[in-house]
Amino acid sequence: MATPTGTYRVQIRPDFTFDDTAALAGYLADLGASHLYSAPLLTAAPGSAHNYDVVDHRHANPQLGGEAGRLRLVAALRAAKLGFVVDIVPNHAGIAVPAANPAWWDVLTNGRDSAYASWFDIDWSRDRILVPVLGDDGDLDALRIEDGELRYYDHRYPIAPGTGAGTPREVHARQHYELVGWRRGDAELNYRRFFAISDLAGLRVEDQAVFDATHAEVLRWLDAGEIDGIRVDHPDGLRDPVGYLTRLRGAALGAWLIIEKILEYGEELLAWPVDGTTGYDALREVCGLFVDPAGEAAFTALDTSLTGVAVSWPELTHACKLEVAHRMFPAELHRLSALVPTLPDAAAGLAELAANFPVYRSYGADGLRHLARARSEAGRRRPDLTPTLDALTARLRDPDDELAQRFSQLTGAVMAKGVEDTAYYRWTRFVALNEVGGAPERFGVGLGEFHGAAARRHRRWPRGMTALSTHDTKRGEDVRARLAVLAEVPDRWARALGSWMSAAPLPDPACAHLLWQTVAGAWPISRERLHAYLEKAAREASVSTSWASPSASFEGALHAVVDRIYDDPALNAAVSTFAAEITPAGWSNALGQKLVQLTMPGVPDVYQGTELWENSLVDPDNRRPVDFAARAALLERIDRGWQPPVDASGAAKLLVVSRALRLRRDRPDLFTGYRQLPVFGPAADHVVAFDRGGAIAVATRLPVGLSLRGGWDTTYLTLPGNSSVPDDSASSRRFTDSFTGRAYSGPRLPVSDLLVSYPVALLTPAETVVAP
Repeated sequence: MATPTGTYRVQIRPDFTFDDTAALAGYLADLGASHLYSAPLLTAAPGSAHNYDVVDHRHANPQLGGEAGRLRLVAALRAAKLGFVVDIVPNHAGIAVPAANPAWWDVLTNGRDSAYASWFDIDWSRDRILVPVLGDDGDLDALRIEDGELRYYDHRYPIAPGTGAGTPREVHARQHYELVGWRRGDAELNYRRFFAISDLAGLRVEDQAVFDATHAEVLRWLDAGEIDGIRVDHPDGLRDPVGYLTRLRGAALGAWLIIEKILEYGEELLAWPVDGTTGYDALREVCGLFVDPAGEAAFTALDTSLTGVAVSWPELTHACKLEVAHRMFPAELHRLSALVPTLPDAAAGLAELAANFPVYRSYGADGLRHLARARSEAGRRRPDLTPTLDALTARLRDPDDELAQRFSQLTGAVMAKGVEDTAYYRWTRFVALNEVGGAPERFGVGLGEFHGAAARRHRRWPRGMTALSTHDTKRGEDVRARLAVLAEVPDRWARALGSWMSAAPLPDPACAHLLWQTVAGAWPISRERLHAYLEKAAREASVSTSWASPSASFEGALHAVVDRIYDDPALNAAVSTFAAEITPAGWSNALGQKLVQLTMPGVPDVYQGTELWENSLVDPDNRRPVDFAARAALLERIDRGWQPPVDASGAAKLLVVSRALRLRRDRPDLFTGYRQLPVFGPAADHVVAFDRGGAIAVATRLPVGLSLRGGWDTTYLTLPGNSSVPDDSASSRRFTDSFTGRAYSGPRLPVSDLLVSYPVALLTPAETVVAP
C-alpha cells in the first residue's frame, strides 16, 4: 500500500452519511487528495454526532447507511482512484444507551457471570456496577417496570432472570447494577471510563479475545482491500499501548497506521510500529512560525494588568491538573489507592505525582525520567508527603506492576482535562497558542527551530500526518492565523481591548480577554455560535461558572456582553472595523501556514471545509455542515484559468490547497528531501523557504506591510542548482510557480518579484506540469 500523499478528513455522521460522502469522491480527487480520512464507521450510540461512542463493533453504523452504504462509498472512492483511511476507537465503548450496546447490556444483566464481563475494566470489589444517571439519589421513585425492563424516564435497563418480582425499588435492589445520582460518578464509579465521561466505558483490548472481537470487522475491511489505513484514537488510555500497537500492526501489516498521540514540547515519538502521529506536533510548529515573538512582552504585561497577577504557566498547569485529579478523578484515585492499602495519603501522593507528570503518560523504561521529574517536583511542593512519594515511586518504576499500569492511564486523563480543557481556558494571554499539543508558554517558533523540526520529521517520521485543524482543535486554523496578527500590533490590540471592555464589562478579566480575542479572530460570527462557544469556554475554565455548578449570574453577564456586541451600534462598528483592519494580514498568515503544512515532511491532512477560509471554534462548532458544492464550483473556475484574488471568497486558499495536493500526488519525486533555502536581506527573518527535493515552498513568515515598511526588494531567495546534472548551475535553472504560472530563474530571486500576486509561492522545475 502506497503511503497517502494527502488526506481529506470528513466527519461522516447521521446527517452526512456514507452516500453523502460518496458524492464527494470526484471533488476530493479533483482537489488533489489521495485518500478520504473518515470519522469512525462502526455502529455508534443512537443519534451520535461524532461516532466515537461505538456500541457494536460487528457492523457498519446503520445510521450512516449500514453495510450497503459503506460498500457504495468504497466503490465510489475506488472509481475516483482514492484510498480510504478509517478512524477506530480501541479505548472505550458507548454505554449511554445500554440497550444499543449488546455487550454492556449483557454485563448489566448477568454481572460478573456475563460472557462479556472481561470486556470492560470493572472493579468487581464493589458488588454492583455504579450507573450515575439519576437526577439525585432520591429519584428512585421515578423507576417503573415496563416490557420486562427497568425504566427511568427515557433510560432502559435490563432485569436479571428471576429478579423481576416486586416494586421497581425492590427489583432495582436485586440487579447487578445500581442507579445513583449523576454527581456520584466522579467519586464512586467502579469501571474505567474515557477521561471523566461516564457514558464511555473503557475496553480491555489487552485481552486477546477482546481485541479480536472489537477489531474483526475493521480488519475484514482491510483484508478485503476496502480500506488502506487506520487512525487509532487515544492510545494513551490503553493499559499497554505499545503491546496493543504491536498486535495491531501484526494484524494490519499492509495498512498506513497513525496514532492520536499528543507529544509535549520536546517529547519525541518512540520507535513504535506505526507510521507516525496525527500531527498535533506539526500544528504547533507551523502555527508558531507565524507568531511574532517580539509581541510576547507586551502580551504578558497586558495579561498581568488585566488579571492583577503575573500568571506562571507551570504553576497554573500544576494547579489545574491537581484540581481535576481530585475533582474529576477521585474514583480513579480510590482504585489506585486500593492497590497500596497500607500506604497513608496514597491518593494525595498519586494526585501530586500526576499533577507534576511532564508528559501525557509513561512508556516503560523511557518513562523513568519523566517519573523522576514528577517525583522531584512533587517532593518540592509537598515535602510532607516524602515517605508516601518514595513508596509510590518505587512501585511505579516497575512497568509490570498493576499500579504503574493504571497510573499511566490516569496521567493522560489528568493532562488532557487539566491542561487542554481547563488551563487553556484560564490562561488567556494569547489564545492562538492554546491548542492541543501546543506550548502556550513559548511565544512563537523561530525559523531555526522550525527547520530543525522539519528535517527531523523527514528523517524519522516522513509518513506521519501533519495537520492544522482537526475535529478536536480549540479553534480553526484561519482563526489562529488572524490572531497571530495581534502579536505584531500589541499596542493597537491593547487600545481596542480596553475600549471594548469598558463598553461591555465582564467580572472575570481572563474570560473577557478570551472573549474579545475570539471575537477578533472569528469575526464575523453569528450571535448564536458566539453564545454557545463562550458558555462552553467559561464552563471549561471552571472559575466563574462550571459544568457541574453553572452560575446563572455570571453566565447572564457573559451572554449580555455577547448581545451588546451585536446590539450596540458603536461597539459593533468598532469590532467590525478592527477585524477588517487585521483580516488581510490574517489571510496572508493563513495562506502561508497552509502552504507550509501541505509541503513540509509528512502526510498533510485537510480538515473538512478548510480549503476555504474557515472560522470555526471548538467542537461542536467545527463539525458544522460544509458547502461542498460551493467549493467544487470555485475549484472548477480556478481550473478554467481564474487567478483568484486574496479576498473574502477564500478562493486563493483553495488555489493553494489544490495545487499543493495535486503536486504531492502527481509528482512525489519532488518531495524526497528537505533543506532550508538561504534568504538574505533586511526581511530575511520574515521568509520561510525550503526545498523538498525539487518542489520549493516560499511563504512570508509575517504579513507584508504590517511589521515591515520596506526591504522586500532587497531580500533575496537563493534557488538551488541540480547537483545530479553535470555543469548545471542555479543561474541556468528555470522554475515555475504552481499558483501563477510565472517562470523564474536563479540563482538569486527578489522576494518581492516572487510574491507579487500571493504571499506564497510553490516553485517546481520549469518542465513540471501539475494536472488541472
